[in-house]
Amino acid sequence: MQTRIKINDAELLVNVEGSGVPIIAHHGAPGLSTHEEPKRAFGPLADKHQIVTFDARGSGASEAKPPYTHEQWVADIDAIREHFGFERFIMAGGSYGGFLSLEYAIRHPERVTHVILRDTAARDYGEQAKANALARAKEFPQITEEVLDHVFDGTMRDNEHYRECWEIIAPLYNVDYDPVAMAERIKSIPFNYETKNFAFAHNLPNYDVRDQLSKITVPVLITVGRHDWITPVEASEELHALLPNSELAIFENSGHSPQQEEAELWIATIRDFLERHGAYQG
Repeated sequence: MQTRIKINDAELLVNVEGSGVPIIAHHGAPGLSTHEEPKRAFGPLADKHQIVTFDARGSGASEAKPPYTHEQWVADIDAIREHFGFERFIMAGGSYGGFLSLEYAIRHPERVTHVILRDTAARDYGEQAKANALARAKEFPQITEEVLDHVFDGTMRDNEHYRECWEIIAPLYNVDYDPVAMAERIKSIPFNYETKNFAFAHNLPNYDVRDQLSKITVPVLITVGRHDWITPVEASEELHALLPNSELAIFENSGHSPQQEEAELWIATIRDFLERHGAYQG
């Protein structure tokens, strides 16, 4: 079921499916990704969970209403929780959505029962990601330092420029790159360069939650693709070392999206984690 809800003075597109233990799952890539990614990823869990996904403000079909700060996005998550009447819930997020999941759990530890992360980090890994991308420039010669600077510095000129840059770096994301499928996907993406620029130019340079991760004492599942270029395995290993009650699952045949590339194993890993950590008790 899709609906539009006024959240902190911005109208957001929200999707709800299933019933049971609540999960709020946050998409990645501000200004590019939408609720469709976590909706597909967590959909198989709708047999035991009420799954809430949404387009964050400034992304997808939600209102493009600043500010696009972490503080605002975390406040929006909590307002969605309150709207649905969840006293406690499972917080989930991948990539940039993982940043916000971690910040939510740090700010509202009493509201989360478990945290599920996918290909994310406790700090900005932009410089390492650039190096990883340039290492493949012979294979994909359109990947240049100039393009990567626009991506990571938040200097997109407009939505068409954002689209062009994304098309250039798209082959890096999956182990088995399908140019036809990716071209079709790019056609459907609702780009918002202003959201992306603010997130990368203003939020990421100040993003580092390593010294606060000890506040998250609930069970945390960290999942990552072995071949992830933008939030590499080292970022997940760092999370695992700093989160006091965490498990790390590395997906050997995936890049940035094990929820797509190894979907069945990824869902089975989450089910096992939640079963073992008491998600269905009480």
